[in-house]
Amino acid sequence: MTAASNRFQAKSSASPEAQNAAALQEFDGLVDALRGAGIDVVVVDDTPEPHTPDSIFPNNWISVHADGRIVLYPMEAENRRTERRPDIIEHLDEKLGLAVSEVVDLTAHEDAGHYLEGTGSMVLDRVNRIAYACLSSRTHFDPLGDFAQRMNYEVVAFDAVDSDGVPLYHTNVLMNVGEELAVICDEAIVRDEQREAVLKRLRDTGHDVIRLSYEQLNAFAGNMLELRNDKGERLVAMSQQALDSLSGEQLETLRKNGRIVSAPIDTIEMSAGGSVRCMLAEIHLD
Repeated sequence: MTAASNRFQAKSSASPEAQNAAALQEFDGLVDALRGAGIDVVVVDDTPEPHTPDSIFPNNWISVHADGRIVLYPMEAENRRTERRPDIIEHLDEKLGLAVSEVVDLTAHEDAGHYLEGTGSMVLDRVNRIAYACLSSRTHFDPLGDFAQRMNYEVVAFDAVDSDGVPLYHTNVLMNVGEELAVICDEAIVRDEQREAVLKRLRDTGHDVIRLSYEQLNAFAGNMLELRNDKGERLVAMSQQALDSLSGEQLETLRKNGRIVSAPIDTIEMSAGGSVRCMLAEIHLD
């Protein structure tokens, strides 16, 4: 149900069973790589029913914020809405002892056919409280404005397309914003004035900017995520395909910003149309 608006999903000749087995192995490999780098990873098992084939990408239905609030998001595909699980929120609050103060529920926007798929639809600059968002069938102004008002974020919205001129389904495939470094495929932004506005906002907030090509976007180089480990060290997580697409100069800039953690997830990227950032819902709770 998601392939219609996600051109990164490709058909595979492998059986669904073979794809699932390979994806599970890749998922476990990413978890091991992150834990090996000192990241505390909370893994929650999927439920047998209902069938949720895209639950590997939890960041589309939930975001967790340092002030104790958790936001639930309206999603375009009906089968993805069943991914929203109150028991996971209870797990964070009760079993892990994390301080959840409020659940901000934006899901009523689904009734009007308006969607905002979490930190897929938005790339959040949490330090400067800016939400970057490319508009698409999965990202609409009404819930975007609702999020911004409730969570006290500024919105920088724009239009972006892939190399064939088709709107990009999620913002996090073309950009990532860390504390001091941002990566972006700015040539995907359609209008010159929007492109310049986005680049200016990134630079005005003190970010060094790595500019990606369409080829690198297609390799999911925009779908990386900055993290901190148990020692407070800054890390950048991405797929092996994304890492391999970067130039020596880009890698040097990234490594000055933080240690790179990568894992091969080729099956997930091809069959599900998302990458490492999509697989991670960061926990910003005490």
